[in-house]
Amino acid sequence: MQTPPHIANILIDIIPDMCFVVSADGIISTYNEGARVVLGLPETPETPLRFSELLTEDSPRPIPVVIKTGELESKAEVRFKTGNGDVVDAILFLRVIEGPDQSFLYIIARDVSESKQKELDLLRFSQVVHYTINPIQITDSHNRMVYVNPAFERITGYSRDELIGENPRIMSSGKHSKKFWTEMWKEITQGNVWTGEIENRKKCGDPMFTQLVISPVVDNDGCVVGYLGAHRDISQQRQLEQQLVHTQKMESMGTLAAGIAHEVGNPLASISSIVQVLLRTVEDEFSREKLNLVQTQVQRINKIIRDLVDFSRPSNYKLQPTDLVRIVLDAVEIVRIGKKAKTVRFETDVQAQVPMLYLVPDQLSQVFINILLNSVDAINGRKDGLIETTITMDDDRVAVTMRDNGEGIRQEHLAKVFEPFFTTKKVGEGTGLGLWVSYGIMKSLKGDITVESGEGEGTSFCVSLPVTH
Repeated sequence: MQTPPHIANILIDIIPDMCFVVSADGIISTYNEGARVVLGLPETPETPLRFSELLTEDSPRPIPVVIKTGELESKAEVRFKTGNGDVVDAILFLRVIEGPDQSFLYIIARDVSESKQKELDLLRFSQVVHYTINPIQITDSHNRMVYVNPAFERITGYSRDELIGENPRIMSSGKHSKKFWTEMWKEITQGNVWTGEIENRKKCGDPMFTQLVISPVVDNDGCVVGYLGAHRDISQQRQLEQQLVHTQKMESMGTLAAGIAHEVGNPLASISSIVQVLLRTVEDEFSREKLNLVQTQVQRINKIIRDLVDFSRPSNYKLQPTDLVRIVLDAVEIVRIGKKAKTVRFETDVQAQVPMLYLVPDQLSQVFINILLNSVDAINGRKDGLIETTITMDDDRVAVTMRDNGEGIRQEHLAKVFEPFFTTKKVGEGTGLGLWVSYGIMKSLKGDITVESGEGEGTSFCVSLPVTH
């Protein structure tokens, strides 16, 4: 029994998708209300309308393929053009139906434009997140990491496989209080965005400072299903801030040192004069011995005062063309002949042709000798002692790196090595002013001096100077 045409139209009209009945040669016999609404078609075709005429020029043409292959059912993706010029992406479900006289195609077209747009938006978002220079991490509602981008791997030192499924506390530095994290969780679990600065630990143990923005990921029902954390690396900013604080502290110490030198210098000069008078008048051997001891200590204090003054006041030395390489080689030779350096092997590698620089030779020599003497003391007579000096240069700076294999410096002491009177040597073996004065000299020459070390790993000092013509 054949279904009446009007009944067939009613049946396809109640289907929400677009429906078409198409002959084997591609002519549309009828379509439903869904097709009329989406594509802007008339109630009935006024002239024979081919199905291919509804498609964009770049859209696939599935009907000839279906007819040629003879498949009863198939599926395809096409792009419709609407009456107002819009494009509709659709998935076709095609079925060949054999009639008494001829076969025809029953086509259901499902509009997937919205889902296609969502896929495109998701693709764009994923590409932006994946290739951004900012570290990104996404966690689920149980705070397990489900995604990290390459930038996050680079900054933390962890691989993706090591992070996925782990709690972010794997990178915790322990520097933040329980209250800090409680307030953060309270904020984001309520669906709010949280912003703050945190200190984490890289895989190698180095500190990692970032400015973190955590945004809740919310589903269609408004439920929080995860969290997106966007980091901005501020480690270099923190380092620069610490350098600024250090510089300001050193300047304050210089001012203080000038005052101390002035206040101590005058009474010390009086003591020295009295001791000299007594030495000329006293004949008792015991008294002369003690007076000589006082004189020695006065001279030692005078040297400390001179160092303080040298640091605190601008240099009066005249800048002159200086052969930096020769200054370094001479400093090595001076230290090499010392009694403590007999077991130390010195190696010097000049990797660049350094031009003449406008510097103060005596001051620069003092810097290198101070560093080398500290290196010799750190080696402490070990038979395999080694001090390597390397001279390199880039476009605008020359660097002299002096590296020893001595006992090294503890991490908690590294920030203090350029402070006055700080020393790890025994009482009476050092004043703690050598590196402090060297720091002041380098700053007066528009240069810099840095240190890298670890306990038992040796120490490396790097002196850098601008190449000026």
